[in-house]
Amino acid sequence: MPGLFPSPVCLTVIWFLSWSLRPSRAQIWTDEVSGVQYGHLESNVTLACGKSQIRLPVIWRLNYSSALPWHKVTSDGALVLLHVDHSAQGNYSCYDNQGFLLHSVKLRLGYPPGLLSVSCHVPNHTHVRCSWVELVNTFLPTKYNASFRGNGQEWRPCVLDITRKHCDVDHPAFWQTIHILRITESNGLGSKTTYVHFRLHELLKPDPPESVLVKELEGYPQRLIVSWNFPSSWPLHDAFPLVFHIRYRPKGSIYWSDIYSEESPVVIFDALAGHLHHVQVRARDEVNSDSQWSEWSPLLFARPWEGYTTPEPAEEFPSEDSFTDCSIPDNTKPETSTTKSHNPVLEDEGNLSLVVLLGFFSLVVLTTIPSLIFVVWMRQRRRDHVTKQELTSMVKMKSMPI
Repeated sequence: MPGLFPSPVCLTVIWFLSWSLRPSRAQIWTDEVSGVQYGHLESNVTLACGKSQIRLPVIWRLNYSSALPWHKVTSDGALVLLHVDHSAQGNYSCYDNQGFLLHSVKLRLGYPPGLLSVSCHVPNHTHVRCSWVELVNTFLPTKYNASFRGNGQEWRPCVLDITRKHCDVDHPAFWQTIHILRITESNGLGSKTTYVHFRLHELLKPDPPESVLVKELEGYPQRLIVSWNFPSSWPLHDAFPLVFHIRYRPKGSIYWSDIYSEESPVVIFDALAGHLHHVQVRARDEVNSDSQWSEWSPLLFARPWEGYTTPEPAEEFPSEDSFTDCSIPDNTKPETSTTKSHNPVLEDEGNLSLVVLLGFFSLVVLTTIPSLIFVVWMRQRRRDHVTKQELTSMVKMKSMPI
């Protein structure tokens, strides 16, 4: 039955067609995937369905779902997203009307870089560290490039730490008046360069003194002794001296007293006896008057030495057995007891006072009674004299002739 088997010519044609079509499908799957596309937030974003224009109807999907944000599809199959926000981010895919994948792309949205806020710290004459903060949150992966130079010198790299967003320069040209830092921030939407001009000798600010210790000075109730170490970041071998500022005050006071010294330790001579004191120390470059003071060391507390007197021996009291026959009320207090004891001296003084008082009273009585008798006698005498005169007058009147 020769009709049931294809001829060798037909088999050859079928094999050739299958071999030629298979690479074309593989080419569509691999070459048409573009990776990541970046878009500007709050603007329109266009996604193309592959590198070449496609006139066939296409279907777009976000994260393999049919739901899409506000959009439109152009005649060449491109997807236009309108006023995108963060919800429009994701994986976009376009398919033909038979469901065959034509192209896929990952969309990330954000903003282009802006200027940076840069600050530099100079802890000593041999090291500079500059850090920055983004003034614009781009929401996109960012790269940085930083370089540093003195006035009139060539650019040299500033060693970057991307995670902590700072860079370091060792052994800068400290004698130069002006220095420039250049930092370039880049992302998928563009780049921006920030330039910062500064003076190293004005930014010089040592780290705070370390291992600060405050102790009492035995035998001196108005003295404290303060000691410290140089900051570990300060290069002692380079002969850059520091001056130290010590401040102290009694606890509760708002006024500080100050001492300046180049060496440790320092003795405070006018501490307030018996009071707790606050003490802090800071440092500054002694030669460079334009430099800054360090931050204060942590606040320490100390109290001057206090003399301790030997306690007096305790008074011996009778044993407990001697109180067995006595009953003492629980609420009795020695300080408030009203019990009176027999005191002959006090009684004699009381009797003497009574005698004096009685003598004075008797004297008053003896003086008053004679006075009263004399007054009564005088009045009676005057009365008798008046009566005698009246009788004499009456007799004379009767003896006269009528």
